[in-house]
Amino acid sequence: MSDKFSDAKKEQEQQWALQTRMVQGGLLRSPFGETSEGLYLTSGYVYDNAEQAEARFKEEDNGFTYSRYENPTVEMFQQRMNLLEGAVDSRATSSGMAAVHAALLSLLSAGDHIVAAKALFGSNLFIIQTLCARFGIEHTLVDGADLDQWKDAIQPNTKVFFFETPSNPNLTLVDIAGVAAIAREAGIKTIVDNVFATPILQRPLEMDIDIVVYSATKHIDGQGRCLGGIVLSSDGKFIKETLQPFLRNTGPTMSPFNAWVMLKSLETLELRVARHTDNAEKVAQFLGAHPKIAKVLYPHHESHPQLELAQRQMARGGNIVSFQIDGDKAAAFRVANELKIIRISNNLGDAKSLITHPSTTTHFRLTEEARQELGITPANLRLSVGLEDVDDLCADLDTALAKA
Repeated sequence: MSDKFSDAKKEQEQQWALQTRMVQGGLLRSPFGETSEGLYLTSGYVYDNAEQAEARFKEEDNGFTYSRYENPTVEMFQQRMNLLEGAVDSRATSSGMAAVHAALLSLLSAGDHIVAAKALFGSNLFIIQTLCARFGIEHTLVDGADLDQWKDAIQPNTKVFFFETPSNPNLTLVDIAGVAAIAREAGIKTIVDNVFATPILQRPLEMDIDIVVYSATKHIDGQGRCLGGIVLSSDGKFIKETLQPFLRNTGPTMSPFNAWVMLKSLETLELRVARHTDNAEKVAQFLGAHPKIAKVLYPHHESHPQLELAQRQMARGGNIVSFQIDGDKAAAFRVANELKIIRISNNLGDAKSLITHPSTTTHFRLTEEARQELGITPANLRLSVGLEDVDDLCADLDTALAKA
């Protein structure tokens, strides 16, 4: 719980520069005075007496009760993420999809309506189109780039706007501030999946978004080790009174070990994202000039159709480059199979460069019509640019494209 940290300590930490917050923020040291964050592998806690146990459960005593509810290591991760995102409060989850599921289902009830952008990760679409529908929650999918469609989709029972920007896999953008203004006027909650941009390059809460979700599995861990997710908000009441009861009673808890790994990764997040982005910018330029590439999709590349918006709401373009081979599915497969440094995987945000064929993996459950509408073609590849030497990456791509 956030009140484990004094208001004075939190206020002091908010004055620090970003990199200092990522190294020193949210520390909760034991009496042993450990340098590194403590790893508290415990399911429960003991009390000095029965009266203290009663006070803990009434939240009259400042302490922990059960690690499905709260844990010192997980709490440190939440506090550090609050400092990074500029959030009032947050709750960590077992995975990114657990974070999306909890953020949505804690807010929605039978008879409610959600408006979401069409350009979403496949599992996000499943929650909206299939899972929510089972519980009588209606939905409307819109072209996220068209603000008029957001306005027109509002119904009397609309409770939530949900979108990701840039989108997976083709990096379509949504005007964050524009959608937030429409929602605010109508009394609708907004949720943004900010995983591609990372909290280093894009700050939705500063653009009047209510709730931000992450798959911490991606850049926050950044080395392909652990699953995790987090829900952050500028509204402490939502976290404490809406989200927390949902998480406590459904149990998608982040493990203390995973939280410890994430804490250590946050120390280098800003440095890693900068290097990722340096590499991705050069890879996007290389691919954009290659004769065997039909299209490059990268937010800060001059060819991106929403370049002005990307420059307005993203500090830089991030590490994901989507591109289309001048060919078909077989050509895309040949390129992926010829790569030696860049490896085939459906993950992203890793120190290692990874390539994905979305139409046969992450988005294969969509109908062909839905994929075509989103511009996901059989020739489309999504590249998560890693931390290797960028000249080696470009040479690897060049060799694969020549052979294919």
